[in-house]
Amino acid sequence: MKYLLLKHYRGAPAPVNDVPMERWTPEEVSAHMRYMEDFAKRLQAGGEFVDSQSLSPEGTFVRSGGAGRPPVTDGPFAETKDLIAGWMVIDVDSYERALELAAELSAAPGAGGRPIHEWLEIRPMMTSHAPTTE
Repeated sequence: MKYLLLKHYRGAPAPVNDVPMERWTPEEVSAHMRYMEDFAKRLQAGGEFVDSQSLSPEGTFVRSGGAGRPPVTDGPFAETKDLIAGWMVIDVDSYERALELAAELSAAPGAGGRPIHEWLEIRPMMTSHAPTTE
């Protein structure tokens, strides 16, 4: 089963080490990114890693303007509570394993080198198999 682990800029409950990344030292940012990369490499070696990305806080909403019309845009919405900081897709044998990995990922170091213990959102990925009803 594949799960999406979402890191939020805002919107989740406050982490234990609640110092925004923009106030971290360059060394603290590097340590955090190294933790994330090492975590991904370990999962890759065990066959549980699919992909991950860090995202910029800027973004634009877009939708179809209708046939023959340009797209409609709005934003950026830097104030939105649903701003995603990044994500990781894992492929694990159980929901319990997804919880275990998300908890470990939440302990990435932050300010002062202390674990953040941030809240991560876990979302199961939908499969291409249609449910059957009888």
